[in-house]
Amino acid sequence: MAHLLSTSCSLKIPSCRKPFFQPLNQGPIAFPTSFTVEISKSPVHRVVLPGKGPQRSCTVYATSTPIRQEVPTQSRSGLHQSSNDPAKPKRVMVIGGDGYCGWATALHLSNKGYEVAIVDSLIRRLFDHQLGLDSLTPITSIHNRLRVWKSLTGKTIELYIGDICDFEFLAETFKSFEPDSVVHFGEQRSAPYSMIDRSRAVFTQNNNVIGTLNVLFAIKEFREQCHLVKLGTMGEYGTPNIDIEEGYITITHNGRTDTLPYPKQASSFYHLSKVHDSHNIAFTCKAWGIRATDLNQGVVYGVRTDETAMHEELCNRLDYDAVFGTALNRFCVQAAVGHPLTVYGKGGQTRGYLDIRDTVQCVELAIANPAKAGEFRVFNQFTEQFSVNQLAALVTKAGEKLGLDVETISVPNPRVEAEEHYYNAKHTKLIELGLKPHLLSDSLLDSLLNFAIQFKDRVDSKQIMPSVSWKKIGAKPKTVAA
Repeated sequence: MAHLLSTSCSLKIPSCRKPFFQPLNQGPIAFPTSFTVEISKSPVHRVVLPGKGPQRSCTVYATSTPIRQEVPTQSRSGLHQSSNDPAKPKRVMVIGGDGYCGWATALHLSNKGYEVAIVDSLIRRLFDHQLGLDSLTPITSIHNRLRVWKSLTGKTIELYIGDICDFEFLAETFKSFEPDSVVHFGEQRSAPYSMIDRSRAVFTQNNNVIGTLNVLFAIKEFREQCHLVKLGTMGEYGTPNIDIEEGYITITHNGRTDTLPYPKQASSFYHLSKVHDSHNIAFTCKAWGIRATDLNQGVVYGVRTDETAMHEELCNRLDYDAVFGTALNRFCVQAAVGHPLTVYGKGGQTRGYLDIRDTVQCVELAIANPAKAGEFRVFNQFTEQFSVNQLAALVTKAGEKLGLDVETISVPNPRVEAEEHYYNAKHTKLIELGLKPHLLSDSLLDSLLNFAIQFKDRVDSKQIMPSVSWKKIGAKPKTVAA
């Protein structure tokens, strides 16, 4: 079978006066002066160099697209009118397709018959190098991942490597692939990361807000009927003392009634970036007629989907550290290595949770049932609510069945948040579209714990305890001993 990506060319990284980030556990990173990126002979292949506008340090702008059968020279828009012809597969661009949710989603959509392209700067992998972190699961390069997917399924996923904050790159990508839907995961997604120091707070807001603005302008300029499916967060709402509605609330004030966007109470610079995104998307839907669905996702757990379980080189990442790891995944890894479960503060913090298999299902449902032109829909994307204490109790019970001695400790809460509060969020719209939830069960916890046990030799116990404080964030780049 032919390789997914064929020929190679050497690309130079734009020169950098100094790294944008100060790593936590080492001095400035020495970036290589060149490396090899595999480039195909596809007729739509492009290499996009940085423009003259503002640039961020050490970003590679290039695309890698797979070899496939030659097509006529007419534009793709003449070949794929999927919005009007349901018999033809829709073209879906997954921004951030190398990440935790993005990788699982890209494979799922490809497996369902969509024509998929991944757009990613691969910066999430750089974060690990900078902070001295690693996925519990060994993950191979994006190029190897796509080769394996092609060899197993015969399905091609196109790859565009570049930064969506560079509009020239994004514009060329839109014109090349011509998506019918854009699934936007391409943001810095960690609240603790955004609270490390000033530079990372600035990066988070610049990357997330400017990147999303560029996507909105690209849709307006090059693909006005394209449906934007944007990953938001339940964290936009905070923890109000009333029920959380799905995006909008109807209120009566001084005898007058209106339906308004639900109030936002973000709790980190990351969550604030998501709030800014939501406002920008809502405005462009009203002003430009863009169609958009905002998926306010809860906390995701799990690692396997039907597609990522097909081969070890398709395995998804699983973060257990205190910067990128999520609560249930972290607890399972802690139990597997004999570390006490780290409950922050009183442990009454309650959030919505969902299995990663439901993440990909929700995205597919949103694509298959697009918003109307000018409509800004908001879906609360989670399946169950748990407090941190409830999660710890479930993991303790499941661990004991496997012969693990699981303890729980309370550690000082590094965040600024209510530790005991009312929480009742509505989540009916995705169920109405056909979501079949994978609820948290003993068998799933058993599977996740066994998965953590399988890879426990890869755990760095120094990365388990929290080291980022909401109150101690400062302007000076933060460093710690390795």
